[in-house]
Amino acid sequence: MPEVPKPSGLDQIIPPEIRRDRFSRAIEEVGAAEGVRHILEIGASGGDGSTEAWVRGALRNPRRPELHCIEVSVPRFHALVERWRGHPFVHCYNTSSVPAEAFASEDEVARFYREVRSKLRNVRLEKVLGWLRQDLAYLAEHGVGADGIRRIKAEHGLAAFDAVLIDGSEFTGKPELEEVYGARFLLLDDIRSFKNWENFHRLREDPGYRLVKKSRWLRNGFAVFERTT
Repeated sequence: MPEVPKPSGLDQIIPPEIRRDRFSRAIEEVGAAEGVRHILEIGASGGDGSTEAWVRGALRNPRRPELHCIEVSVPRFHALVERWRGHPFVHCYNTSSVPAEAFASEDEVARFYREVRSKLRNVRLEKVLGWLRQDLAYLAEHGVGADGIRRIKAEHGLAAFDAVLIDGSEFTGKPELEEVYGARFLLLDDIRSFKNWENFHRLREDPGYRLVKKSRWLRNGFAVFERTT
């Protein structure tokens, strides 16, 4: 008999991580900030974590910004849609933020693992590379759309978002930042891991952005940047 494929970890609905903590409160404040009209959340999961914080902020904002939520996992996407069905300003997309060819390569991940003393070293390299293979296999198996960021921009006629949270796949943070650079607010989760390590250092060195809030010790660290020009 043919071997039954093992279920992907992406088929599981996981508990929220960004919830009622310093980062959650920072997200809410950005969502409520004057002038914020379009928000992009990369990695919404089931909608009970960072999405909830964005919604709280949006509800405080007199202009009620549009919240665009990307989630690649099919079960998590369905939970996300159900969770925020009664909020018409929350738009949910079952898509990859960037195409498969934009994902980090195994060589790139392995080089980072060897050379950078990050939190990623808490996990064996082979397991980390297994996560990357799982992500790519999931895109291929489920046929979820790619280029989600560009699609959302095109559908809404946006040159840039006002605020963006990068908290999707461990292996797409760098190309995601390229797609959203210029947003007024850029929020990064997991700055002490591969996902946003390079993004954090790039933004910290960019005079066009200022570091508003940061923690190295909450989970894998987070940071909030605001454009200065």
